[in-house]
Amino acid sequence: MIRPLPVVCASVLASPLLLAGATAHAAPAVPADGSRTGGVPVIEAEDRTPPVYDDEEGAEADADDPAVWVHPDDTDDSLVIGTLKNAGLDVYDLDGDLVQHVGAPAAEGDRPAGRFNNVDIVRGFPVGGRATDLAVVSDRGQDRVRLFAIDADAAEDGRPPLRDVTGSGMPTVFSADDAGAADERTAYGLTAFTERGESYAVVSRADETTLALLRLTESGGAVGYEHVDTVDLPSSFALSDGTRWAPCTDPGERPHVEGMVVDAEAGALYAGQEAVGLWRIGLTGAGFGEAEQVDRVRSFGVPWTYDADRDEECVVDWDADPGEGGDVLTADVEGVTLQRDGDGEGHVVASSQGDDTFALYDREDGAYAGSFSVEDVEHTDGLEVVSRPVGDDYDEGLIVVQDGEAEPSPGRGDATGFAYAEWEDVAEDVLDD
Repeated sequence: MIRPLPVVCASVLASPLLLAGATAHAAPAVPADGSRTGGVPVIEAEDRTPPVYDDEEGAEADADDPAVWVHPDDTDDSLVIGTLKNAGLDVYDLDGDLVQHVGAPAAEGDRPAGRFNNVDIVRGFPVGGRATDLAVVSDRGQDRVRLFAIDADAAEDGRPPLRDVTGSGMPTVFSADDAGAADERTAYGLTAFTERGESYAVVSRADETTLALLRLTESGGAVGYEHVDTVDLPSSFALSDGTRWAPCTDPGERPHVEGMVVDAEAGALYAGQEAVGLWRIGLTGAGFGEAEQVDRVRSFGVPWTYDADRDEECVVDWDADPGEGGDVLTADVEGVTLQRDGDGEGHVVASSQGDDTFALYDREDGAYAGSFSVEDVEHTDGLEVVSRPVGDDYDEGLIVVQDGEAEPSPGRGDATGFAYAEWEDVAEDVLDD
């Protein structure tokens, strides 16, 4: 049974996290309609992966979410693993060159074709009696979680490093069965963490506000999962004038979460509810705890109408803005990641997709710390930060962001890909500003 998530912060304006942020870095300059006017540092992209196209052999390749795997012995052999939705996964080296492609599972009987949406890394999980790093992937098409062992020796030798170790007969995450997965209200966003020797995945549900906590299991060299807890975020919100507001979604849908990251040391999950804002939710391996809003999107509380005859189906009435939204995030809130410094310090980084920027919040108190953009990168979905040396070119850390508008080729479909940048540039231009 799904239970509602206890929310302890009814109004983000009263949140101690936001009050702490009020004296922090100034928000980007954005007019009332939410479009960006600039005013944030632009970070140079050092490398890019080859673009993928939505006409790619009928697979509709669409880059979405990256994970960075750091090689335990030689960080020059580290990898970036990126989801391509219907086309599966690509694995890249630190120069952005393709190392391996893994296709999504084909349709079979009542089971739809696979669609890989989000990916994260688990370190040192026991597989066949050996500590093994895993790439953990949400399969939106089949409503499952897929597990891939990462072979460090293969990565060092330039051989394909991923091997599917998903157990047979794994259950659907949200649907009753394979046929039920066809409605596409399936496993969507994903993040993973390890606590006290046990590893877990948190999975969100497409077009619903539901989050599920899964514990990873192993048997005979195969990796599976079991359900631990399931909760719902709110889908509508009380405004200060006593009315209620819900964000614009397609009819019959609710405002879902995609980007997530777990701060295991703090016992917290950060979740981007795309049309609402950024949440901090208590989380341990035993289950979910209380939730509070770290920040709201600018359009929070603004009246809207749904117009199916227009390309922009949600028509927002900015003239009637009640002023209850935030100053930083422009919907959708997409990728969310954690930049870790020592002693519990660092920043939560969120993709503000609507204005092509990335917002940083202090890991300890949630204070807004600044924003930046990455050159020639637009409409970012997923992102990942590693703030320790990753190869010779990223000796202060690496940030990888999805590029929703990669350079196209003539005669091809829409292009997407991933861009790499130095974390040092963000630290110097934003945090040390």
